[in-house]
Amino acid sequence: MSDEQIKEMILEELEGDAYNYGYRKITAVLRYKYDLIINEKKVYRLCKELDVLRTQREIKAKYPRELARNHTITRSNQLWEIDIKYGYIVGEDRFFFVCSIIDVYDRNAIDYHMGLSCLAEDVVRTVKRALFKRQLFDDKNMPIIRTDNGPQFISHTFEEFCEEQKIVHERIPPKTPNMNAHIESFHRIFEDDCLSQWEFKNYQEAYQAVYQFMEFYNNRRIHSSLKYLAPMAFYEKNLKQPINIKEVRV
Repeated sequence: MSDEQIKEMILEELEGDAYNYGYRKITAVLRYKYDLIINEKKVYRLCKELDVLRTQREIKAKYPRELARNHTITRSNQLWEIDIKYGYIVGEDRFFFVCSIIDVYDRNAIDYHMGLSCLAEDVVRTVKRALFKRQLFDDKNMPIIRTDNGPQFISHTFEEFCEEQKIVHERIPPKTPNMNAHIESFHRIFEDDCLSQWEFKNYQEAYQAVYQFMEFYNNRRIHSSLKYLAPMAFYEKNLKQPINIKEVRV
């Protein structure tokens, strides 16, 4: 089994019940749940490459978890949801990662990161690009960002960035994907319309397919909740003259 496959297992466990486990406990989970013959030294190395070695206790001490609360969303840039999706390259027997940012109100995939890894630094860069695209520079107008408890989102790197930018970072409780419903819905579309349609021969082929999907989703895929407009068309028209749609409750 490749290191990339084991890394995916580690990330999946950290997003669930093992979200505060150290590498020793993760090793035990890999042994008993997946029947892997693996030592702690290798798990330590893989966790280090994934940047998940910082203990949950240290993170809690400086950045207490702010649980997701109920919101009524009435405008763009009020609440963004972020999550990570995995894809598989058959021809190279390895995974790739896509981290996407969805605006809950206008449904735009504002920006995304795609790579053979996805670290906290990659997430920060993606959020910075999204803020620039939306011209959000005033800390009084920053969106709330909602994520799960993936290692990228509970890292010092991401939390320090949110604190510096005066961004409220909400984290949903483990195993409650319904609280991140809009990004989950986007990922189902992404899976159905892109990832499950191809057996990628190489990374370049996967990269092109993801790029084309993002262009299609933002510019041509209509949404009934947006008056049958595509997300980008709705966002641009709504900037010029507000369009009356149902408020979004999350």
